[in-house]
Amino acid sequence: MTGTLGFRAAAPGSQPDNDSPDYGSTRLRHPTQPLLRFAHTITEATGPRFSPAQFPPLADMSTVDGKAALGERIIVHGRVTDEDGRPVPQTMIELWQANAAGRYHHPGDQHDAPLDPHFRGAGRVFTDAEGWYRFVSIKPGAYPWRNHPNAWRPNHIHYSLFGAGFATRLITQMYFPGDPLLPLDPVYNAVPDPAHRQRLVAMFDLAATQPDWALGYRFDIVLRGPAATPMENAGPEHEA
Repeated sequence: MTGTLGFRAAAPGSQPDNDSPDYGSTRLRHPTQPLLRFAHTITEATGPRFSPAQFPPLADMSTVDGKAALGERIIVHGRVTDEDGRPVPQTMIELWQANAAGRYHHPGDQHDAPLDPHFRGAGRVFTDAEGWYRFVSIKPGAYPWRNHPNAWRPNHIHYSLFGAGFATRLITQMYFPGDPLLPLDPVYNAVPDPAHRQRLVAMFDLAATQPDWALGYRFDIVLRGPAATPMENAGPEHEA
């Protein structure tokens, strides 16, 4: 006899609070009233379906028009699974990051650092049938922000994962091992539990490294349950 396992919420302390005092901007955007529950319509729950045919992958962010970006080339791969370790196939992952000098290719970023004409800082990949994904990029640089005096964000890459519809989008960040800015970063430290916080840090992966070309990192993502990866927009019962 087989049964269906019920939904298991994220472990206490594994997800950031909506209001994290050390992360200043949360004071301006977190809900001030209890959240309302309402039933999703079929449109929200079942669409749109994202596919490589509609959204062509851009798995190599390290070049533009055949010209290499400046900085340290990296290979990042990993697996997306659910709370039971089952692969999540054909999931679209959007990526964005700063360049090697710590500046985003966006008009809103006026940081006094050079732009790289050969690095746009955005990409898109899909997981395969076993939940694996892979992309090539440049290791992003640290950059200053105005959260507190002399504040700098650690090196990081943003991830946006899409489920079966608009209501199942999750956002997180991947950090790099050994970054001295991690203990000082209010965004990273918004996750209360240190063990769950560590899930945001990629592992150096020598097997993924290509000799004389790029270092490799592995970043696995668990979408829900007690071992869920911390997400920026996750509530106590998030799923994707």
